[in-house]
Amino acid sequence: MIIDINGHLDKKWRYSIGQSLEKEISDGLSNIIMAKNAPRNLKVPYLLKSSGHIEISTLKIRLLLELKAVNETKLFQAQKMLIEIGKMNGGWLKSLQ
Repeated sequence: MIIDINGHLDKKWRYSIGQSLEKEISDGLSNIIMAKNAPRNLKVPYLLKSSGHIEISTLKIRLLLELKAVNETKLFQAQKMLIEIGKMNGGWLKSLQ
């Protein structure tokens, strides 16, 4: 289960950074699922898109850390998950190129 960061954000951040972070993570995972189901020759574009979404998500988490907008423990857990997803995504991408 993905950590619910949005539920722990102050109201002023929840509807800006929180929702955009949620969308980035969702889009990244959607592209990973599309890559899983795509023919081999069409997987790379989906993996590149998901890589971008993961990177943007990581930057938004760092921004939330800088703003001290949410519990650091929750953010570090989410960041750890994103790093792991990014490594798997990168390994999959390398295997296709």
